[in-house]
Amino acid sequence: MEVLTKKRFAKLVEEKIKDKPMPYIDAVCDVCHDRELDTADIGNLISPILKEKIKAEAVELNMMKGGASLPI
Repeated sequence: MEVLTKKRFAKLVEEKIKDKPMPYIDAVCDVCHDRELDTADIGNLISPILKEKIKAEAVELNMMKGGASLPI
């Protein structure tokens, strides 16, 4: 099995979403499950871009507080 980098992990997550549309957090969990990784141990594999996508999704789903936004 190859060594996972932030770039490779993000690519696996994006591929998972492309194959089967799902929230980013679910895709991260699926990749962890597929690779037999503990989600508690992957903090260093989450790239800043992936982190922002997960955060934006969580704010949109009211799972966390975000900045004020106007409804469009």
